[in-house]
Amino acid sequence: MEYKKSNTWIYWFVVILLIFIDQASKIYVKTHFQFGEEVMVIPTWFRLVFTENPGVAFGMEWGGTIGKYCLSVFRIIFSIVIAFFLYKNIQKKEHKGLLIAGVLILAGAIGNVIDGICYGAIFSASDFHIRNVAQFVPFGTGYAPLLQGKVVDMFYFPLYDGILPNGQPFSFFNAIFNVADACISVGLVLLLIFMRKYKES
Repeated sequence: MEYKKSNTWIYWFVVILLIFIDQASKIYVKTHFQFGEEVMVIPTWFRLVFTENPGVAFGMEWGGTIGKYCLSVFRIIFSIVIAFFLYKNIQKKEHKGLLIAGVLILAGAIGNVIDGICYGAIFSASDFHIRNVAQFVPFGTGYAPLLQGKVVDMFYFPLYDGILPNGQPFSFFNAIFNVADACISVGLVLLLIFMRKYKES
């Protein structure tokens, strides 16, 4: 029992590590890529494409400025709830799969919360037309107020990107995402796949 208890810190360490990886990748892309710039990593399969998500998912916006404030507050509350959920389940020594899912979802949620809260206040704008590279600026002098920042996305894995028989271009799974998005998605999939096992453990 003492061995298990002494290793519960590993879950929180992984949360911090994933947040660090997420933020490091975003900051690198934000400060080295022009908006819309694309780099082919593995031909036809893996690309880095710098874009920013101003709203919910897949670049969608909701409710303008007020909607963005509401979304940022919701993300903060969601992160707090998930952190409490993870803490309680670590204390109860729940199934490791449940804890891993919680770690992934929490790290992803916090990773995107940081963008929404801070990035507008600490970065200059990335503009497609000016073709500039964003820079760090004094706090509060960036492209947007607190809670109005945009989420940085960069990973593009089109499962199919080609031409249909009718000659039309077609791309399957053309979402551009980040490490935080991947953590949340994998965490949710783990919950869905192993939910019954979690309940039985």
